[in-house]
Amino acid sequence: MRTYRAANLTTLWFLITINVLVFIFTSVRPDMRSFLGLLPYPYFSIQPWAIITHMFIHANFWHILCNMISLYFLGSFLLRLIGEGKFLIVYFLGGLIGGLFYVFVSPPPFPIPAVGASGAIFALGGALAMMAPKLPVFMFFIPIPVPLWIAIIVFLLISFVPGIAWQAHLGGLLLGLGAGYYYKKKRRVYF
Repeated sequence: MRTYRAANLTTLWFLITINVLVFIFTSVRPDMRSFLGLLPYPYFSIQPWAIITHMFIHANFWHILCNMISLYFLGSFLLRLIGEGKFLIVYFLGGLIGGLFYVFVSPPPFPIPAVGASGAIFALGGALAMMAPKLPVFMFFIPIPVPLWIAIIVFLLISFVPGIAWQAHLGGLLLGLGAGYYYKKKRRVYF
């Protein structure tokens, strides 16, 4: 039995708008990316606010475009399944846990700031993959739909390219998988 809620996408559009506005601001003031970006341990204590701010900073146009497209499609479906409050919990906890993974799992001694909403978005993808693993999605480079769980694995593997904070992606994904498992068992939603 499928359980859907009427989707109120206001929250989703608010998150997208904030990300875009911050991107515009940091494009005008690129020095702010380093100031608001998340540093790994032991540099984290220099700017602890970045555990939150890093989720709204993006490195370039393609980074924000891919993240906001993913946020819209994954988020709009997950919002229908679990509602606005639980959606926000998964999103922000995924971003926080992803950030903590980056802080504590990044190899020293390179204080490279992590930026982006990818940890939060991987959390949405993980929750959705746990609740609806066979959901067909289109990936950018494959012209046929693939099950969501395969798309999530492919994008996680792509994260291991040098210069990408795979730690944040992995942390967000693990939080999302746990949340999706919890919500699926609690609501008995089967796909």
